[in-house]
Amino acid sequence: MRQVKALQLFHDLVNKNEPARLLGLDVGDKYVGLALSDFQNKIASPFSVLVRKKSNIDLMASDFETLISKYSLKGFVVGLPFSCHRVSTDAAQVKVLIDALSRTKKLQGLKYTYWNESFTSKNVELLLRPLNLNNAVHSKTMLDKFAAVGILQGYLDYVNRKMKLMETESLSAGRHEPDIHLENCCCKGVSTKV
Repeated sequence: MRQVKALQLFHDLVNKNEPARLLGLDVGDKYVGLALSDFQNKIASPFSVLVRKKSNIDLMASDFETLISKYSLKGFVVGLPFSCHRVSTDAAQVKVLIDALSRTKKLQGLKYTYWNESFTSKNVELLLRPLNLNNAVHSKTMLDKFAAVGILQGYLDYVNRKMKLMETESLSAGRHEPDIHLENCCCKGVSTKV
């Protein structure tokens, strides 16, 4: 696995000649919520939830391998909570999972980026509250899936808007191809150091 900047991941994805998708991850202490993009990489949909245990990291990596193949996945968008003042325990647990998945060597070559997920779970919780989900496990897995949707959709909205802006700027400057300076692109405000 290799971490790349937010726009670099998207640029690599759209420059491929075959259809490709992204997987959004909401990493929690018990579950990892998953969301899947469409082939146009415009819309995120709830997908699944994986049980997270320290003892099942190889199984989890194998599950990701299967998903990558079955759904033409080319990258992960991993939710990372951040605080300007300190590294949160939630952010540390996200990094621990990503590092453990990388060490399995099963996801070699897969690119990922971190995306700010601050308040995503809380927003989803407020949206789901009127549904009165009585089963605690079902409620938690729904929350995790939809939090992953919030993470991935936020990323997709940002990169699509940014790409469109770059295209518009390059066309107004008389060029036909977008002039993308990826070394200067980064998800503003998201620290990837934990």
